[in-house]
Amino acid sequence: MRSRKEGDTGPGWVLLAYDAPSAAVKARCLQEGPNLGFPMLEMEFGRFRRWAGAALALLSGLAACGSEPDLVIYVAHDQIHSEPLIRRFESETGLRVRAEFDVEANKTVGLVKRLREERSRPRCDVFWNNEIAHTVALAGEGFLAAYDSPSAAGIPATFRDPENRWTGFAARARIFIVNTDLADPASLDSMDDLFDETWSGQVGMARPLTGTTLTHMASLFSVLGEEDAMAYLERIKSSNDEGALNLAPGNGHVMRLVRDGQLAWGWTDTDDFNVAREAGAPVAAVYPDQEGIGTLLIPNTVAILAEAPHPEAARRFVDWLLSPDVESELAHSRAAQIPVRADVERPAHVIGGEALKFMQVDFAAVGAELVQRQELLQGMFLD
Repeated sequence: MRSRKEGDTGPGWVLLAYDAPSAAVKARCLQEGPNLGFPMLEMEFGRFRRWAGAALALLSGLAACGSEPDLVIYVAHDQIHSEPLIRRFESETGLRVRAEFDVEANKTVGLVKRLREERSRPRCDVFWNNEIAHTVALAGEGFLAAYDSPSAAGIPATFRDPENRWTGFAARARIFIVNTDLADPASLDSMDDLFDETWSGQVGMARPLTGTTLTHMASLFSVLGEEDAMAYLERIKSSNDEGALNLAPGNGHVMRLVRDGQLAWGWTDTDDFNVAREAGAPVAAVYPDQEGIGTLLIPNTVAILAEAPHPEAARRFVDWLLSPDVESELAHSRAAQIPVRADVERPAHVIGGEALKFMQVDFAAVGAELVQRQELLQGMFLD
């Protein structure tokens, strides 16, 4: 805000509260017409006082927003699904939560990088990851604290760290999303269908650099072995180089390409598929390799940082997030997460784990080798 200088003209100015108008300014006011003068000067002062009051209120609010939170959470799960739950936790507990979210094209990788960079000066209390491999890797590097949450009592051992450094919940399956106007879902049943010449140029997957697609490709080394996993990745690369296979920025992008009929089918996650299903798109889900290695199931994971600034609040949030009620809410949400506990209530369109054959993965090995696998995939697929 500026004060009016002698010689300035026009009524759209105000004097700062501490400015005492000089005789020359007063005279100028009187000369600027019948509607200007000391009454106008008083009015401008009044307008300034009202403006200043509003500005002070705004600054006070901003100061409150910038105050120290009770809990800091880094969240790789989609913001549209996770943020309403975090805000509900705030309202139920009275704790102030600062949640920082990742983006689709940089899923998980960006937040994990931040956690590593902040190791000497930790800011984050809880890491809510949308997959498991990076969480296991962080545990192996000493980033995570042990906490045996009472809310995790019913979660199968497959989804729990033996040292209680992380817990899995609310999973997604790696599936084919199929546009039923362009392909018959019954004709697809294997991960090798990706290379069938029938679908040349009509099939896609996310570039395997981040998120669940990175976890998926890294898991193949555990399941298929080094040689067969490398052969599969090399076929993906050559198919893309030849234009037979489309590599998209993320799983959501693949879903939209299939939903809109630009591709016949592609790899994605069950949560992205459900978005298209709810919108009434002509899509179906195929859970591949039921006669082979099974469909990959990837849980969300939650963990407390070893040097969490707010450990008590972190434990409260983990207990709340791992409750059966929250897992059921995630199943009923647009994300359609698959509960890892058989007794958690879910809607009919969310398939139960007992109905499918799931891939048997050594996630401890996947996490331990993740940096090596990520470097390999970057060398192959990073433009």
